[in-house]
Amino acid sequence: MTADGRTVLTKVAHRQIRRAVPLHHPVVLAHQRARSADFQARLADTITAFAGSMPFVYLHAVGFAGWMLLVESQPWPKLTLVVSLEAIFLSAFVMIGQNRQAAFQQAKADHDFVEQEQELKKNTDLTLAIHTLTEEIHRSVVAAPPAP
Repeated sequence: MTADGRTVLTKVAHRQIRRAVPLHHPVVLAHQRARSADFQARLADTITAFAGSMPFVYLHAVGFAGWMLLVESQPWPKLTLVVSLEAIFLSAFVMIGQNRQAAFQQAKADHDFVEQEQELKKNTDLTLAIHTLTEEIHRSVVAAPPAP
């Protein structure tokens, strides 16, 4: 307790609160579980994550510079072939990532639609219940005998 009466949460309490509150949407968690269960999906995710990072850029800059300066006197034909093949494979991983993202977005949209429909049904049921109770109260007040 502080001097003004407020409770101070400890680090342990903060940790427990963070554990109790889900950090991700349920569709995200289901998607992550499905992706982690599939070896090919994990491999594609790992490659895509690395290919989209700065270490990937640095590695290629150093590798291509080393190839041009140290390995071959005429590096352009083979280097062009290597870079073209790499671009083909990386574009496939980009498309895999886009397909994964599209599937995730569709799953999330489907989940959100179901949740919204359930919420609409609950709200409609509550509104009908309130309306019924209001009518009952109105009837009992109107039909009540006047006070003497």
